[in-house]
Amino acid sequence: MAATTWTPVLGSSDGPIYLAIADALAADIASGKLAEGARLPTQRRLAVDLSIDFTTVSRAYAEAQNRGLIEGRVGQGTYVKARRSALTRVQPSGLVDMSMNLPPRFQKDTLTRRLWETARDLEGSGLDLLMRYQEPGGIMEDRVIATSWLSRRIPDVALDRVLVTAGAQGAVHATLSVLTEPGDTVCAEQLTYPGFRSVASLLRLKLVPLEMDGHGLLPEAFERACRKEKPKALYCMPTLHNPTTRTMPLTRRRELVELAKAHNVPIIEDDAYGALAPDAPAPLASIAPDIVYHVASLAKCLSPALRVAYVAVPEGRSLRVANAMRASASIVSPLTSAVAARWIENGLADAVRDGIIRESAARLKVMSTTLSKHAETSSAGFHVWLHVPEPWTRGELVSRLRSVGIGVVASDAFAVSKPPEAIRLGLGAPETLEDVKRSLVVFADLLSQQPAISTMVV
Repeated sequence: MAATTWTPVLGSSDGPIYLAIADALAADIASGKLAEGARLPTQRRLAVDLSIDFTTVSRAYAEAQNRGLIEGRVGQGTYVKARRSALTRVQPSGLVDMSMNLPPRFQKDTLTRRLWETARDLEGSGLDLLMRYQEPGGIMEDRVIATSWLSRRIPDVALDRVLVTAGAQGAVHATLSVLTEPGDTVCAEQLTYPGFRSVASLLRLKLVPLEMDGHGLLPEAFERACRKEKPKALYCMPTLHNPTTRTMPLTRRRELVELAKAHNVPIIEDDAYGALAPDAPAPLASIAPDIVYHVASLAKCLSPALRVAYVAVPEGRSLRVANAMRASASIVSPLTSAVAARWIENGLADAVRDGIIRESAARLKVMSTTLSKHAETSSAGFHVWLHVPEPWTRGELVSRLRSVGIGVVASDAFAVSKPPEAIRLGLGAPETLEDVKRSLVVFADLLSQQPAISTMVV
């Protein structure tokens, strides 16, 4: 393949020329001016065309390669890299998988570059970050940043109550290990996070489902369970509940914690989506810090790759929970914890969260024009709870959607008791807004048909 005659339009900028070239590459790839697989000019040819030093172009190509924009092939040249997401996510039908509940990608190359630059800046930390274990619960510097992040939702949280853990799953496992013994009873919403169900099963706990309504968990159901089952803990997700998207109002939150105090039942509050809902009521941990273990994962509001969660525990319980972490996951990855702390400290975390919120709102708007009749959604977040209309069943619908390339999750994965006829869609997994639109149009068309008509079984 002959090399393209591409020459970047650099414009006027006060920044380094090599970054301007890399930015121009990113812009021309995004616009389609440079197609995937296109062969770029040699570094020496581009240096001549731009009348700049060869080393500047070399540095620009290295920057573009670090961003995943281009790739060098030995003996062949430099090429625009095929998007890995396009190779792995899109089905043969051109549709996409919505079974995973991932935050949507924000479309900002400059922000992406800054995120990677921050990670590379950690080189200045030396070998201590790479060649030393850290204490369970996080080093002091990371815990200070974690406390500042949590204080946005829990204003009076103290540093000695805050721990850094290996994701929400690690936090829930450690907390349940402290609060329960095998055979104990734990309460949860009748529909709950599958990861919690896995941990409860591993620890051999008995789960008692609590009825819900349109505002989440019913306090009276919790009270009945307290009197009858004597639970050792309550696990719940009051804000943007997964999978139903429901958010519990403040009055109900207060009623719930009063019941928990009266029956001496500690609460594990999973606040995975709280940072995406700035107008949500106060967390349970800010109402009753003496009985609530608050788990704030960064996976949904920043990046699933970080595998970091910040936990606020009742006063005097930090050491016990940290020891439980030591016995299971040991420590959070120092590298990912340091990256998370840097993003928060320099303001990038806020920019990423805001980008996720904007993109989520755009995708929910598309949802409202296609499948709103049967769907439960919120003004924030990026998942949808869809009640399957008759004569469809959830099994038939999941199977037919899979056959056309759309992945969703049936209610069985979330149900502590009898699963309802419902499914969850993750609007964040598709690559672009157009992918969301295309998939939801196909979804709506399939749902408008009779199941017997749409089947291909012979």
